[in-house]
Amino acid sequence: MRLFPFGGPRRTTRADAVVTGAGSGIGRAFAVELGRRGGRVLCSDLDTDRAAETAELVEEAGGKAIPARCDVTAIEEVTALAEVAGDWFGGPPAVVINNAGIGAGGPPVGEFSLADWQRTLGVNLWGVIHGCHVFAPLLRAAGRGALVNVASAAAFGAAPRMAAYNVSKAGVLALSETMAAELAGTGVSVTVLCPTGVKTGIMQADSPIDETADRLGELLLRWTGRPPAAIARTTLDAVDRGDLYVVPQLEAKVLWQAKRWMPTTYTRSAGLLERVVR
Repeated sequence: MRLFPFGGPRRTTRADAVVTGAGSGIGRAFAVELGRRGGRVLCSDLDTDRAAETAELVEEAGGKAIPARCDVTAIEEVTALAEVAGDWFGGPPAVVINNAGIGAGGPPVGEFSLADWQRTLGVNLWGVIHGCHVFAPLLRAAGRGALVNVASAAAFGAAPRMAAYNVSKAGVLALSETMAAELAGTGVSVTVLCPTGVKTGIMQADSPIDETADRLGELLLRWTGRPPAAIARTTLDAVDRGDLYVVPQLEAKVLWQAKRWMPTTYTRSAGLLERVVR
């Protein structure tokens, strides 16, 4: 299934898309890139003002867009979002991008509060579960479409002092792999995005992060950060090809291979490096 077919000079077809967490960062970049490709985009976010700003940017890029408020931790709000999408598109969307997320890190396991654990998993993991639970049956019934779940290299990198974030993103990766198997042959594809540093505001977006984690995050962005627009383009091209995994940066690919081939050495080295940097 080719959502964005092109050859020679780039030509794209319209895609009706739902993007969660579209008010900033990668979500906004996805929405604008979809607009540039001629799509209609339902821009959802917890912050309706920022969702509306993104919708305006989509229109400026050449697409069509409407904003909507959605708290992805609440299944009833995700269900309502699907109803809005169905009414506007006249049917299920072609692309659903489960992007909404928050950063989390700092204290080690046992000191990171359970309330922050619950909040991190509620947004980063349950938000994606809710999106898949609601939209996957609609796409399966239509016999076409793509689910894009935004995880992170943290899903396999397992850096110290980021347990809640790591667990949430590892869950998104496992969910995506499972759904790719379940949806094989249905006309519905699944793509999971696993970037390292992306220049967004996730570390400052009311996230449970202490000073040490914030400092390490700034260092990561300085060394490896890529603009969200580049990540969005790379991912949507991968969706067009039907790829399951998008690991867009070299350092993410190195982490992926190191963890697979030298798991014990990798884990010990990650712990030592964290102590040195801290």
